Amino acid sequence: MARLPARVARATKLAAVVYSRLGYGKSEPLRGPRTARYLHDEAEIVLPEFLERLEIERPILIGHSDGGSIALIYAAIAARPPAAVVTLAAHVLVEDISVASIAAAREKFETTDVRAKLARHHADVDSVFWGWNRIWLSPEFRAWNIEEYLTRIRCPVLAIQGEDDEYGTMEQMRRIGAKVGDVRLLELPNCRHSAHKDQPDAVIDAIARFVASVDA
Repeated sequence: MARLPARVARATKLAAVVYSRLGYGKSEPLRGPRTARYLHDEAEIVLPEFLERLEIERPILIGHSDGGSIALIYAAIAARPPAAVVTLAAHVLVEDISVASIAAAREKFETTDVRAKLARHHADVDSVFWGWNRIWLSPEFRAWNIEEYLTRIRCPVLAIQGEDDEYGTMEQMRRIGAKVGDVRLLELPNCRHSAHKDQPDAVIDAIARFVASVDA
């Protein structure tokens, strides 16, 4: 998402704050394996402290994949909810397609140049890849589900997903649409898991229009 924040900031005329979670980018590497609650921990512990230290009170959160799930959990549990949430390919449950594609990603990581590509963006590639891959393929994570949080979200939500997402079916977005009170859904054709790369103009336009409609 390297170019997305700058484009969003220009399109919305708002400041953008971007951070790499533990184990990603230039942040410290993981000190141990992730647990089945790692997304909850990010939403309940890390993100609130991050926002508090920066004195950000009512952000519009934008998250891709895991980041989208974290934003949804945070919006449900925060004492003061965010002004709005935008998710790109967020997960609310684990599907068979998720497990199959993540298993295939492991094989690619071990046999192709995926490691070299990730090294362009992350200081500790093993921390990034294995921290994500192993927990998602673990038996205890198969039951992970955050649908119970969706009905507690009290801010507007824009959920975007590609119709050809290799890590989740459109059922993910349908469940968000069914349980979040104030929600807008955008299904993008000819688009895989990274909508900001496959359909960047459509994503930026949707975010700009959504943010303009939010009374922040």
